[in-house]
Amino acid sequence: MAEFTLDLNEDQKQVRDWLHGFAADVIRPAAAEWDEREETPWPVIQEAAKVGIYSLDFYAQQFFDPTGLGIPMAMEELFWGDAGIALSIVGTGLAAVGVLANGTEEQIGTWIPQMYGDPDDVKVAAFCSSEPDAGSDVASMRTRAVYDEAKDEWVLNGTKTWATNGGIANVHVVVAVVDPELGSKGHASFIVPPSTPGLSQGQKFKKHGIRASHTAEVVLEDVRVPGHCLLGGKDKLDERLARARERARAGGERVKNAAMATFEASRPAVGAMAVGTARAAYEVALDYAKTRSQFGRPIIDNQGIAFQLADMRTRIDAARLLVWRASWMATTGKQFTSAEGSMSKLFASETAKAVTAQAVQILGGNGFTREYPVERMHRDAAIYTIFEGTSEIQRLVIARTLSGMQIR
Repeated sequence: MAEFTLDLNEDQKQVRDWLHGFAADVIRPAAAEWDEREETPWPVIQEAAKVGIYSLDFYAQQFFDPTGLGIPMAMEELFWGDAGIALSIVGTGLAAVGVLANGTEEQIGTWIPQMYGDPDDVKVAAFCSSEPDAGSDVASMRTRAVYDEAKDEWVLNGTKTWATNGGIANVHVVVAVVDPELGSKGHASFIVPPSTPGLSQGQKFKKHGIRASHTAEVVLEDVRVPGHCLLGGKDKLDERLARARERARAGGERVKNAAMATFEASRPAVGAMAVGTARAAYEVALDYAKTRSQFGRPIIDNQGIAFQLADMRTRIDAARLLVWRASWMATTGKQFTSAEGSMSKLFASETAKAVTAQAVQILGGNGFTREYPVERMHRDAAIYTIFEGTSEIQRLVIARTLSGMQIR
């Protein structure tokens, strides 16, 4: 078991510096353009694929880093470059995590490579869980999956929303209800292969931030997928549903559903994304405060500015420590007995919002214009307290874990 350490080894430092160089040289120069265009930055994704960043091999290497720091380190550097473009590069990873968390070895080997494609023909994938009436309230999910035993097919009907890469993805991972009586415990995840009839893109959302990342509705109308597209397989599903029914009759322990398993695994990574955005805004504000003069001296000479920067840096470092702790715990098999994963996501996302707002304030009027990147960073940071579990949901998870009570 890897011991917890704050020191990156030489291999990790090389990867960090390589990612930082890509973020500085490729992502940042393109950030403003793709934010304005509100389109998927395919050329940047392809460039990332050519150098090996957008690939199954790269993410597998980071995922299996024995210290647990590979993924958060990568997320921080890429999102330091730009949140919208970085999310376009890493968004496929959420679908991949959904397969890793719930799929068989054969399903992992079959579908995850198809999510990425190759450098000459890049593909993306989408994880589809949220619905118009079921975001944080996953028990209200309405998308249904009905098994057609005669054909060994599952028939999916419903509408998903807020899906990163939704509708443009090569592979969609869809969470659906298979047993409505079990609420959130009666959910399962399905692979929808490329060009499956009945799946279409609904509304594409025009967003406040992360505008280079494609977000849309996914409409499923009598979508038929083969039985082997049920993640984990039917035998495993039947066993899980039987246990859930028995526990429901006995009033026993809760059972995690397919969507929650995916989100729980990805929360520290989202925290790392927030740390990257916060760090980027802090660095812009620090440089600006050193060079901007008012009343005959740099504005950093004023305690009002200097203390803000001190607080910003302190919060960023604290957020990173929480993310690294949760990532190390997850990799080394330690249980989140105090909801450490939710803690990391909560604190880091709130830090990103606060730090980017402070950066805008330090830059004053310039910070409010698109001539400086902190305006975009502030817009981007708003998403971290919303997606993959709002700050309110994270607090609920933490409070329930600490108290053992079903706080509502």
